[in-house]
Amino acid sequence: MLKTAIKVLGATTLALGVLVGCQTIRNSGTTPLSDPPADALRVATYNVHYIILGRETGAWSVGDWERRKTPLDLAFKAMNADVIGFQEMESFGGGSGGRINLALDWLLENNPGYAAAAVGDPSVFPSTQPIFYRADRLDLLDQGWFFFSDTPDVIYSRTFNGSYPAFASWAQFRDTATGAVFRVINIHTDFGSRSNRLQSVELVAERIAPWMAANETLFAVGDLNARRGDRVFEVLADAGLDFAPVVGSTFHFNRGINLFGAIDHIARSGNAALIGDPVVLRQKFNGQWPTDHYPVIADYRLSAAP
Repeated sequence: MLKTAIKVLGATTLALGVLVGCQTIRNSGTTPLSDPPADALRVATYNVHYIILGRETGAWSVGDWERRKTPLDLAFKAMNADVIGFQEMESFGGGSGGRINLALDWLLENNPGYAAAAVGDPSVFPSTQPIFYRADRLDLLDQGWFFFSDTPDVIYSRTFNGSYPAFASWAQFRDTATGAVFRVINIHTDFGSRSNRLQSVELVAERIAPWMAANETLFAVGDLNARRGDRVFEVLADAGLDFAPVVGSTFHFNRGINLFGAIDHIARSGNAALIGDPVVLRQKFNGQWPTDHYPVIADYRLSAAP
């Protein structure tokens, strides 16, 4: 009798898990992306997964990049964003500071209306988290970085627990349409270590505090590897960032499988107002998944600081 009850309980738990998973998939769906309002600033975030230069075939190899580079360009064009923070835009050849960046070069070559901020000589500026921007609308004023480390101003310093380097990049722009000045900080936290994630966002909160105290307009974008309600998320919310209410999955295992809520986020502070709801583009492009995350897009209306 006890064994039977255990089997029934196990089957019920499995069925509930499948049901919840299916419900998540069903509810995530695809949302059409309309053109932004004429006075909007469209902000986006997209984790595009690194390319392994030493691997000719297989997942995330150079050969796989040839398959997914056209879908990635189509996804970029579909976002129709004014400013986009990218994560994992890296062609990894071992070590840090490599000068090859296939995805960066490809998107710039195929989208001449855009430029890349938060890039530079890799010996002095980590260029794997670029911030693309529409060059005919936005003027780049400044840019910088800091590593999620006990020595955050030392380039490529390892994370708090000695794991691979992780960092935040940022750029400051002037919107020629409104005259408004704003910053974008682009964040990617360690997926494997919760303690690293927490210490990383605590450092972000510390670094953005002077900007927020000065009432600067700030957008925080990126892959937090944390869902709404997680302490990692709440540290930044407690710091004063107002997160767009992203619904459903943003990570899909490179298979369109949506099993949990958003880990990619967009937030703002200062003189920017969210227009409508954020959109997650959950679709293939040219019949392929460009990467294992979906792009997240939100429209904002800017106003000059009082």
